[in-house]
Amino acid sequence: MAEEEFVKSVEDGLKLAKRIYFGKDRSALPPKVLTAMERSQSYRRLHLIPTAPMVYAVISDPTIVDNPDLPSYQPHVHGRIDPPALIPLQMNGIEMSVDCCLDTAFVTVTGSWRVHCVMASRSCDCRLAMPVGEQGSILGVEVDVARRSYSSQLIAVEETPEMEKSAKPENGGFLTPQIFTLAIPQVDGGSNITVKASWSQKLSYDAGQFSLAVQFSFPDYVTPAGKRIPKREKIQLNVNSGTGAEVLCREASHPFKEIRRLVGQLGFLYEADVITWSENDLRFSYAVSSNDISGGVFLQAPSPLDFDQREIFFFYLFPGSDQLRKVFRKEVIFLVDTSESMKGKPLESVKNALFASLSMLNPEDAFGIIAFSGETNSLSSSLVLATKENIDNATDWISSNFIAGGLTDILQPLNQAIEMLSDSSGSVPIIFVITDGAVEGERHICDVVRSHLKNRGSLTPRISTFGIGTYCNHYFLQMLALIGRGYCDAAYDVDSIETRVKRLFTAASSVVLADIIVDSFEQLDAVEVYPSQIPDLLSGCLLTVSGRCQGSLPGCIKARGTLADRSTFTVDLKVQKTKDLPLDKVVAKRQIDLLTAQAWFSQSKEIEEKVVKMSIQMGISSEYTRMIIVQTDKTKPSSQSAAALQDLSKANLQKLVSSKERKVFLLKSLGIGFGNLTATLDGIPPGFGEHESSEAAGEALVKAASNCCSRLADCCCCMCCIQACSKLNNQCSIALVQLCSALSVIACFSCCSDD
Repeated sequence: MAEEEFVKSVEDGLKLAKRIYFGKDRSALPPKVLTAMERSQSYRRLHLIPTAPMVYAVISDPTIVDNPDLPSYQPHVHGRIDPPALIPLQMNGIEMSVDCCLDTAFVTVTGSWRVHCVMASRSCDCRLAMPVGEQGSILGVEVDVARRSYSSQLIAVEETPEMEKSAKPENGGFLTPQIFTLAIPQVDGGSNITVKASWSQKLSYDAGQFSLAVQFSFPDYVTPAGKRIPKREKIQLNVNSGTGAEVLCREASHPFKEIRRLVGQLGFLYEADVITWSENDLRFSYAVSSNDISGGVFLQAPSPLDFDQREIFFFYLFPGSDQLRKVFRKEVIFLVDTSESMKGKPLESVKNALFASLSMLNPEDAFGIIAFSGETNSLSSSLVLATKENIDNATDWISSNFIAGGLTDILQPLNQAIEMLSDSSGSVPIIFVITDGAVEGERHICDVVRSHLKNRGSLTPRISTFGIGTYCNHYFLQMLALIGRGYCDAAYDVDSIETRVKRLFTAASSVVLADIIVDSFEQLDAVEVYPSQIPDLLSGCLLTVSGRCQGSLPGCIKARGTLADRSTFTVDLKVQKTKDLPLDKVVAKRQIDLLTAQAWFSQSKEIEEKVVKMSIQMGISSEYTRMIIVQTDKTKPSSQSAAALQDLSKANLQKLVSSKERKVFLLKSLGIGFGNLTATLDGIPPGFGEHESSEAAGEALVKAASNCCSRLADCCCCMCCIQACSKLNNQCSIALVQLCSALSVIACFSCCSDD
């Protein structure tokens, strides 16, 4: 279900919910009169997309809509609703638990909802919609209803071919890049639904401060109608910085009570009886860093069930808040995709971000701009200083030359940019690649760039990449960034392009410490480092590196790098063995993404299998695994053991599918895929979701037309039509009768002539 369709379905559901009668003592507020702004498309989208975990009743047949406790007279309706309406269910209770560990937060939400809008004798499907934080991953979902329960599990893609036909979009998946949905089949009217869901997300870090943001703002219409009985909401928040330094709280959105304070650890609790549910997102921030560059290394033994029995290490560096640490002078080249698919808002957003980025350069910095599609178009043949005059000229040039058209060719502008940066000295040369499309020969492009940078010595050009939408190959862009020791980011929806491009440029162009080396890593046996080349330390950003190793590390190791004044800086890092930090969970998401990029580039089946093992072990989805939902009937004794359910090999999965007491639903892939060359060649604008073929589009058009006709027929047959006719004046009534009589005569004449 597309985002626009979801918004329309919720809007239809809210209208349909007005049929429900809650009794004379209902304390709900009367419907408010919407302003012109509130009736606008942007306002509707903003306020109908879920901003907290929500459950909806999926209504195709409007005749089943009624209060299950207090049946009332309902006006007779005909027909079905397609797409189905979504009525937000009333919520009985909500709890949230958040564990902040190092740079990652693990969130678990437990909530209860009631199907308050369906007759007690009828049932309907329900849909869970759950906002997930940035760079997050679904870790698991459990659902409990009256006679059934549901739980999620991950299996390898190669085990799913026979189930692909059952993987329908309505089963669940990502509605938007941050909203996960899941179908709950056939729930009886009046029954309760209990959901427990968990996910991981990255904490944002800026200038020595970690920040947590979790969507936890509920609309008025999920508050149970009737008497205003207090309801309980609860948030438990734990912080484990791991640094051993004092943690200072900066901001809290809810009135938390401190329940625990240890060195580097804090515990908070918010619990209250409320009349209406929380209207504020959960926000919490805390500071942990020192004034100067500092860091440490954590070392942890693997669990007995871990398929990889090497030790886990986690290396981190804080940039510090000392203003005396200067950033490197910038030599920047922007490579911007201006192909046909960038037409309209995507290209306008990139232009605005580029204008803002140029304004952040200092007069001693230098820059260049290359627009590429099927051909390249350069601002100049060499870099120019970032004077006010040159920036004004560049702004005019961008406005005149950034015109969308043609195909996408990345290799030629990359070669040109690397050549332009060949004489860089005293700076960190940076190439920013911004594109929305997949291209042919992406592995060859990576090989060519690697060969260019191989013998360039220290301070080689850094390559940071930015992907727009899901049609570009984000793993190709990630591989380019790995080769170029840069950073990678993406905007899967058009609205976030400008903000995220500016954020990436601000971070990646503020290098404090470059060419970082940790000699002790090279002395270990069977060591794997993610990423394989340590990126630069950026001002205001936390640098983390993880991996696996055999052998022993000394109690203190040294990391060294190059400062902006070309001097060498060395920092001592204490090695701590830890048991209370879930290091395997903290590092898993990033390691899976980096390994997937390597598997794509090398076409290695061995690395793919490693990703599958790590994905299933840690419960984090990947491109090579799929999520299934296992339905268990509580009324029937189960023949499968818990161990068999955990080990879902192909044989066990087939037994599960064919069993009577359990059913299995396959979800669409939760990954972003490896690009869509066809959509790029067709010039399809970027967006989130799969590219629809011309045949599918034709079928959708036929379906839309048939739905339109069926709705028209429903309207002509329903009581609404009779009521409309009763309001016609005499002249209109006479004209309508004459028209119907004429059509009848023509039909009779046609019938007689055929005979």
